[in-house]
Amino acid sequence: MTVERIDEETPLLTNTTNKTKTCNVHERRKRAPTPLPKVQISILMLLQICEPITSQSIYPYINQLISELDITGGDERKVGYYAGLIESLFFVTEAMTVFQWSRASDHIGRKPILLIGLAGSMISMLLFGLSKTFWALVISRCLTGLLNGNIGVMKSTIGDLTDSSNRAEGVSMLPVVWSLGATIGPLIGGTFARPHERFPKVFTAPFWKAYPYFLPCLIGVGYVFVAFWITAFAFKETIPKKRQSRILSRASSTDSSGNPDFHSRADRPLLLRELFTYRVVLSVSNYVALAFLNISFNALLPLFLAMPLNIGGLGLPPSAIGYIMGGYGAATGIFQFFWFAKINRMLGEKRVFVTGMMVLPGCFMMLPMISVVAQNFGVYALVWVMIAFTMMLAVIMDMAYGAIFMYITASSPTKAALGATHGLSQTSASISRAIGPALSASLFSLSVQEGWLYGYAVYVIFAMLSVAGIFLAQQLPEEVWEEEEENDDHDINA
Repeated sequence: MTVERIDEETPLLTNTTNKTKTCNVHERRKRAPTPLPKVQISILMLLQICEPITSQSIYPYINQLISELDITGGDERKVGYYAGLIESLFFVTEAMTVFQWSRASDHIGRKPILLIGLAGSMISMLLFGLSKTFWALVISRCLTGLLNGNIGVMKSTIGDLTDSSNRAEGVSMLPVVWSLGATIGPLIGGTFARPHERFPKVFTAPFWKAYPYFLPCLIGVGYVFVAFWITAFAFKETIPKKRQSRILSRASSTDSSGNPDFHSRADRPLLLRELFTYRVVLSVSNYVALAFLNISFNALLPLFLAMPLNIGGLGLPPSAIGYIMGGYGAATGIFQFFWFAKINRMLGEKRVFVTGMMVLPGCFMMLPMISVVAQNFGVYALVWVMIAFTMMLAVIMDMAYGAIFMYITASSPTKAALGATHGLSQTSASISRAIGPALSASLFSLSVQEGWLYGYAVYVIFAMLSVAGIFLAQQLPEEVWEEEEENDDHDINA
């Protein structure tokens, strides 16, 4: 028998570990996907539509609403400051509470938190539509953020309902329904704002003239109302009862020596500092960069479309802005539905995410190019072609959300900490989304007022920030991390 000589330079575990990881990756990609729980997923998608309908229905008319409040003193160049503030307030207040809502969902279940969020959306949207002063708008948008923890909880619920074999299919549906809501929301806002002017034979009561932006808010609330009752009666809790009882009982208990670490780390709720692992921080950092740049672009786009030609915009009415943003949302949904899962399986999560980040500089730089063409040749066919091309770039960018969601889900230290992990990611993203609209809109106004780079400095600044985001994206591993599987008895496959 021949015995090989093994010394300290002989690689033992390294090659074995690398081969194991490679095999796991190939097995995960070749394994037949687990069937998705169709009823549960369908209800969750119904809830997902609520978010963009309530949040984005204000975009087509928010700039006009700010102008009518007469807080700008008649100076159209100042509209960006106040519009950006209103758009940011939701994310500022959401950042204060979304982690607590998400962590609470780990303890008491996803369903109660989802219902609270839906009720909060209805109340705040009704108040927004009835607002007659700038401070009333501020209060209603703050309530929307404070009472709404559904963004993080819904992502945690998708993590509960899927595993590594079918998560790409489940994730691909999130942008689809978000895009459907992002299509419907601006269309509602652009079509039904000021109904006494657009439909004078139908909306003849003085109420509609006194509250010209209440109708789009009411229509959005009507949809959320239906979703609330469907969720209340048909949605099944996705956290196994075993795990809920373990978490609740062990959250405050200790062993006989008073040591809380007596319980296994997988069962007990993690301390906040325990969430800050390398892979959580890296995944969340990339999500924050994407969210910041995307929301900044989304805030600049309607501002750019609404402002007059002489200050670098296109001077389009709210209805046209609603159609453009609605078309963008529809295109994103169709693309994600048919191709995201296939592209993700072919390229892998990292390449999909990096590709999405790489088109962001182009998205920002297309806007000043469109402005130059419009000022020299008018808003004709070439301008509309360039707008369509910009929207195509934005559709590709949106693929990055599905990819980074899978990184965040897989980065959770334990299955029981999935809600807390998504809560942390959503809190961080909400902070960036609060800064993005205010910063981008303010830089737009400053660029125009001060003549920085002929009024186009804001686009150059955000294009440079996008390049930095690409560098951060390159730090992600080629494959998502392996995650633990949980075998609690719990029937959610209705």
